[in-house]
Amino acid sequence: MKTALFVLLLFSFGYVTLAQETWKEIQAKGDAMKRHENSFVECNGKFYALGGRGDRSVDEFDPNTSTWSQIADAPMEISHFQAVSFEDEIWVLGAMTGNYPHEPPITHAWIFNPETKNWRKGPELPAGRLRGSAGVAVREGKIYLVGGIQDGHYEGFVPWFDVLDPEKGTWEKLPDAPRARDHVSAAIVGNRLYLAGGRTSHSAVGKVLETTIEEIDYYDFETGKWETIDTTLPTPRAGNSNLGIGPYLVILNGESAMQESAHAEVEVLDTRNHTWKLLPKLNQGRHGTGVVFWEGKIYVAAGSANRGGGPELNTIEMIDWEKAIKESN
Repeated sequence: MKTALFVLLLFSFGYVTLAQETWKEIQAKGDAMKRHENSFVECNGKFYALGGRGDRSVDEFDPNTSTWSQIADAPMEISHFQAVSFEDEIWVLGAMTGNYPHEPPITHAWIFNPETKNWRKGPELPAGRLRGSAGVAVREGKIYLVGGIQDGHYEGFVPWFDVLDPEKGTWEKLPDAPRARDHVSAAIVGNRLYLAGGRTSHSAVGKVLETTIEEIDYYDFETGKWETIDTTLPTPRAGNSNLGIGPYLVILNGESAMQESAHAEVEVLDTRNHTWKLLPKLNQGRHGTGVVFWEGKIYVAAGSANRGGGPELNTIEMIDWEKAIKESN
């Protein structure tokens, strides 16, 4: 009886806590190439790490067997992009190639078919609106391209917003976002496209990491207008990943001038009331990669462990979303 009372008191005064949900590194089989400034995306139940600086293979991860396989070569060096899954294929657009700081934007989309393991050229980017390091999202059969930069990390960051009809191969110009951003990730939450994080890279004046953006903007598809919400990003960063889950915008990964190591913070915006929740930090901070939500779990892989160009990673970790959000503060 005394023992039970003692344990109860420990719990009451906070000396004992139940095990909380945390990120778990997956001990994967097979080899995954180390990479950063790449993308990481789900297609037909498997995950794909593709692109990055230099010559990087297309690596496929099977979450059922925790196995990596190198399945194809890239058609060229492709970096700084947010790949999206569209009709059983992976689309890459708004990307860069070449070396810092004048990485030229890639003039057209590249499309990868995981079944045939082949690449093909897609539509050209809209005339006069070529850029890389842009946010990309899919909604109702259309692909949206927002923000980006025209001249690598040097200058030319833009607020442009365009939509591609993949079936017709045609573009439509949409209203500019409230502010320019590059190294940006887009996410769909309900009837809105959200932008959180990113920066205005400007090495022409010696300002790259210092130019992170705190404001969070969204485009409302019902009104056709942009809005800026009444709260700011708790940890400003660029090269981060954004993910929409139900009413939540999940923001993770990234780099900034605040610290040498890449960011491990995972911050969640409840878009219904603009309040924040904190999820457990990643085991390994990383930037310049993507994020996958699959069967109730969030996965991240690859990226750079520090701000800038390395060290490159090939690790993969995951967290149970439902458990983590229930336990969040």
